[in-house]
Amino acid sequence: MKFEKYPFEKLNELLNGITPNNEYSPSILTIGEPKFNSPKNIIDELCKSANLLNKYPKSAGEDYLKNSQINFFKKRFNIELNSNQIIPTLGTREVLFNFPQFYLFDKTNPHIAFTNPFYQIYEGAAIASRAKITYLNLTKENNFLPKISDEELKKIDLVILNYPNNPTSAVMPMDELKKWVERAIEFDFCLINDECYSEIYTESKPFSLLQACIEVGNKDFKNCLVLNSISKRNSAPGLRSGFIAGDSKILNEYKLYRTYVGAAISLPLQKASCVAWSDFESAEFFRQKYTQNLNLAKEILGVNLPKATFYIWLEVGDELNFTKELFKKFNIKVLPGSFLGRDGQGSGFVRIALVEEPKITKEVLNRVKEFLKDWK
Repeated sequence: MKFEKYPFEKLNELLNGITPNNEYSPSILTIGEPKFNSPKNIIDELCKSANLLNKYPKSAGEDYLKNSQINFFKKRFNIELNSNQIIPTLGTREVLFNFPQFYLFDKTNPHIAFTNPFYQIYEGAAIASRAKITYLNLTKENNFLPKISDEELKKIDLVILNYPNNPTSAVMPMDELKKWVERAIEFDFCLINDECYSEIYTESKPFSLLQACIEVGNKDFKNCLVLNSISKRNSAPGLRSGFIAGDSKILNEYKLYRTYVGAAISLPLQKASCVAWSDFESAEFFRQKYTQNLNLAKEILGVNLPKATFYIWLEVGDELNFTKELFKKFNIKVLPGSFLGRDGQGSGFVRIALVEEPKITKEVLNRVKEFLKDWK
């Protein structure tokens, strides 16, 4: 298998040999990792449950964790899943990599489509599955919403959407989600929405693909699946707690596959995860922090307020030179958009992750503003 270098490795190569201005403290706005402490109630439960390390966890997850995730989905999206419609997972990255391999294994000429630019694990999964790739290009012209013809969809086995979207911060309206559900049924392909940023929004709560299923009468979620995690929501990426939910027929077969993968969550992490999935108060606290940061970006940089995620998708022209010069002059690292896309998608943009305290964010964004005066 031949995988592309990860964006952060490419960034290190791009900045190699550049000495940043040491008048400024280093600022890393590249990675979507929350910089807030994990809530005390999660940590306390993890410590309290440490004695459970002497037991093997089930690959399917313990009932108490599954129930807490079902309750989260009910409270957040007003959908009551049954136990066959959800599987707790070791975060969502492992699912995004191994589910396509599972699902596409018996396809004669496997074909996958996903949004472009993208989270690079989508591409890695396609390569590992020996699948042909169709890119769903996200541009200013299409409002960063994917377009594809019916003729192309007839050839595709699996589609991965990502809304709210990383890196563009776009949100898919309910009408668009419904159209995708209808096409998944009509053309009989598996449709996944990676919803890991569903809880990071500025005003209106983003919809889930499973809500769109209900809206069009697909009450069994045929051909449709969603992923979510508490990494961003509860500032606890180290818990590696996520789930995949939807079509029980697909999940029943995937659950058997997972017994061979060995990606089970340790019991202390499952106990702590239960606390996190039930903790809407902390989730709201962090959401407000990110909203403050995004409002600062609107005020300082003059960008439109993103509806979701904690990213600014900033159009800058020559994004590679922009990244190098910003690092050199103001000691700030951002991620070139072209490192996140293929076939030219993402070029002309940089992704800025606003994951620090608002006080820190304000100071750094003012540095970016100062740089932009000369850049433009």
